[in-house]
Amino acid sequence: MSHFESNLYEEMSGYDNLVFCASLYGMEKGKRESRARELLEQFNLADTGDRPFKAYSKGMKRKLTIAAGIIHEPEILFLDEPTTGIDVESARQIRKLIKDLNEKGTTIFLTTHYIEDAERLCHRIGFIVGGKVIKVSKVTDLMIESQKENIVEFSIDGDLPDLKDAFIHNFPNITIKEISNHCVRVGSNEKVDLMPFMKFFDVNGITISEAKIIRPSLEEVFVKVTGIEIEKLKKEKEGRKK
Repeated sequence: MSHFESNLYEEMSGYDNLVFCASLYGMEKGKRESRARELLEQFNLADTGDRPFKAYSKGMKRKLTIAAGIIHEPEILFLDEPTTGIDVESARQIRKLIKDLNEKGTTIFLTTHYIEDAERLCHRIGFIVGGKVIKVSKVTDLMIESQKENIVEFSIDGDLPDLKDAFIHNFPNITIKEISNHCVRVGSNEKVDLMPFMKFFDVNGITISEAKIIRPSLEEVFVKVTGIEIEKLKKEKEGRKK
């Protein structure tokens, strides 16, 4: 069970905690008071601003702690596991706050065990294994590097007749990755041109409801990258020992 710690004061109200933190950054009284009220409103904590910090839920504490960290409008913000161990709604609100802050110009360094958070929020990602950063790249570049094969999925209205042999004959350079009554998934080392496939299906009386490119999830990329790199690190360590 994770234990959340904060540098805010248990007996002080949410509002007073924010005003006090603002004073530590040298903000003048009028500015820090207005900024505290603004953040309480922004973080949906206005109704609880007069309550002591110790009475807050875990999600509320997390939000107020982030509010305290940005009250002086820093250019760079470090967040360590901001959505860990809190309720779903608070985690959703914090993700939105992070995204809004970044869009307004704040650079955010985020550590997380949640791959979904990293994929959803980050522009660049670093994978850390055994205390070592083994990969740093843009999310889009990671996806492209990981997917050596182009995969397209065709969703079919109705049942798919047995066209496997005809399919292979018409598209000899295409690999059938998966085929079922309502779906055909194909792969190619080259970019897949959809038009020949659409004509093939149309000639055979098959209606396609959707054609979409299938990309690996960031979790799949992480497993692939760290698996390769861990073995590489082991070999390097063995080489240094010799």
